[in-house]
Amino acid sequence: MPLLADAQALLMGATARLTVHYGRDRVFAGAELPAPRRLKVPTRHGRVTCEVYRDPRRAGRAPVHVHLHGGAFLMRYPRMDDFWCRYLVARAGLTVVNVDYDIAPRRRYPVAQEQAHDVLAWVQENGDWEQDRVTISGFSAGGNLAASACLQAADLGTPLPRLQLLGVPSLDVSTIDKPAPAGAMISPAVIDLVRATYFRDAERRTEPYASPLLAPSLAGQPPALVVTAARDRLRAEAVAYVARLEEAGVAVQHLDLPGRDHYFLDGPAEAAHQVMEQMATAVADA
Repeated sequence: MPLLADAQALLMGATARLTVHYGRDRVFAGAELPAPRRLKVPTRHGRVTCEVYRDPRRAGRAPVHVHLHGGAFLMRYPRMDDFWCRYLVARAGLTVVNVDYDIAPRRRYPVAQEQAHDVLAWVQENGDWEQDRVTISGFSAGGNLAASACLQAADLGTPLPRLQLLGVPSLDVSTIDKPAPAGAMISPAVIDLVRATYFRDAERRTEPYASPLLAPSLAGQPPALVVTAARDRLRAEAVAYVARLEEAGVAVQHLDLPGRDHYFLDGPAEAAHQVMEQMATAVADA
């Protein structure tokens, strides 16, 4: 079974460029920006490629935003969130560092989590941007990585970002039963595959960096914007994380989208644009 799960993961990763297309009609701003430049960032697990988006017309240094794409820890395809990176540059005036972290089955937990933290720490000490004005976001699996990076920063004493934006995040990989409406986009089979490949060591699934919802304390975490979708199988754990942040005294906004599933920016273009504007505004304000 482990070999079969790994084979499935390899296939999903290899075909991501062909199967992931939800953002291609969501380029509401920044289409005219040049292609991102590639940057190698040192981490505990080797050098990680990042794609850096910026507006060449902007004079001087800009604040910097670290983004972690989704893909169930199985799809190494940062361009799936190209639309979001371009939007942030155009609408919030930022430089965006889009992280091409490692995935299963070639790498397993905690590699991507530690790479996410190390990139976040690196951009706060290096680069031609405002190193003291840093925010972070992640969608789906990337939301797990963003939350984990913030927990690690607090534990390791590295600088915290000014905001963590978690879009439909995976925050508890230890729990098997995740009820959802019929026809929900994320199936139990996908959850089983993620656990069988990236989080293969069952004893480590409850660690806070794997399942941020289970962290002993969230006190001192950076302000957060958590976006959930009503039909998403991961909604309950994200709602619980919002409650725990509030209990810990962390400033948190919760944007819950009715009628939406895990691809929370699909559906009517106008509604998706409004959500992206709310997210970009929160980042710019931070």
